[in-house]
Amino acid sequence: MPEYRLDLNLDFSYTDAAGAVTTGSAKAAGTEVTVSLAGLAPLTGGGLPSLEEIKPLAELLAGKGVSITVAGPDGNILSLGKVDSPASQRLITRSPHIKLGKLGSLLPLVRQGRRKPKGLPLLPPSTPLPLVPTVQRKIKRRITTTHYARGGGRPRLIFVQDAATWTGQIPREVTLTEDVTTIGSGAGADVRLDGLEELHAEIRHDGQDEYVLVPNGPVSGSVSRTGPSVLRTGARIQMGQWCLAFFREEFADHGRPYGGRSGGELAYERPQLDPRTGTVERDSSEGVT
Repeated sequence: MPEYRLDLNLDFSYTDAAGAVTTGSAKAAGTEVTVSLAGLAPLTGGGLPSLEEIKPLAELLAGKGVSITVAGPDGNILSLGKVDSPASQRLITRSPHIKLGKLGSLLPLVRQGRRKPKGLPLLPPSTPLPLVPTVQRKIKRRITTTHYARGGGRPRLIFVQDAATWTGQIPREVTLTEDVTTIGSGAGADVRLDGLEELHAEIRHDGQDEYVLVPNGPVSGSVSRTGPSVLRTGARIQMGQWCLAFFREEFADHGRPYGGRSGGELAYERPQLDPRTGTVERDSSEGVT
């Protein structure tokens, strides 16, 4: 690899369009060049190149064994070429030949880059900064929903099989495409199962985009035995010898209050008001000992 040596000791001045003058210097004694600026006007006054645009220059300098560091009043801003870039910064710069400087020096350029939406700014946006997370308590956040369009998430019933009955085949599935799906032993049932009443249960797709089990015969499992139950992913329905599980993709499963699951890491959630219906939805574990 060719080795280059640079000997520089230059002073310069820069006058922007508004007539403001900024002084600086460029010094080198070997392969490391340092450009020091008394102010940031030369960088913030015009459009900054993107990280993608300076990657070729950084790789060229690294190939020559040379590094260039740009410093401002608050410390180093950026280094290019043969530099020791931390792995955490490479996730931002996408290059081992670009090293970001001090936080205080970067912030003015980050703000300038955010005001200029065209292209990727020279420095990353303020999302990864500060590097130390801040904790703010008592923040009121509006509850939103993660559900998709009505009927989305491929709602379906899957026939549950245990180790004794599983044959190695993929379990039978029934996709819930209708507003009302009937389950029973009758000839007109959508899901016909021997040993059940003619109309044993219905699954209704209501106006709130929920799938509700309405029993007509004996049911058990993780659903109400006596009345309608809103089905959530993983809910099991036992009817006679048949056990079915309800599944719907997470992005479309409303959950509690929307876009989540019933329960939680601590196994209990306080009752929550559903603003769509005005009713209080309780945790599924209440009453379970």
